[in-house]
Amino acid sequence: MEKNRRLAILAGLALALTLATQPALAETASTDAYMVEPGDILEISVWREEGLEKQVVVRPDGGLSFPLVGNVQASGKSIEALQTEVGEKLKRYIPDPSVTVAVLKLDGNKVYVIGKVNRPGEFPATRRMDVMQALSMAGGMTPYAAANKIRILRREGSKQTAIPFAYGDIEKG
Repeated sequence: MEKNRRLAILAGLALALTLATQPALAETASTDAYMVEPGDILEISVWREEGLEKQVVVRPDGGLSFPLVGNVQASGKSIEALQTEVGEKLKRYIPDPSVTVAVLKLDGNKVYVIGKVNRPGEFPATRRMDVMQALSMAGGMTPYAAANKIRILRREGSKQTAIPFAYGDIEKG
């Protein structure tokens, strides 16, 4: 009875999971390699080249700039792929460069939880995350949340898709 009453008063939960890019997530799921995202802070260094060690922020357009290399599209690429690309571009100036790319800060993947949750806001997504984990990070739903009317919003480029999620079905097992 209490559970039915609690479900009856649930109203108006909107959950928005906005992840930077769908292709990067799909690629991550299949290879388990981290894909660079805009906002990430990387350190790029070339062994035995003092002037070629730099911390860079991946720009909102997904690119970054590095000496002798110029602009490189980093977003959606694995660390290994980015190392290889920077190394290939440096070969014009340095024979057999040994390039290292390290992720200093994962600021590119964010999850936004809004609506009738205890702590709405922006949360870092440093690993793959499902709706239940996002709700947990937001402190769970309030008693007034409409648990079966959750919407997951995903963006791919300029396209946004709304995916319905029925928490009640999960709660029932």
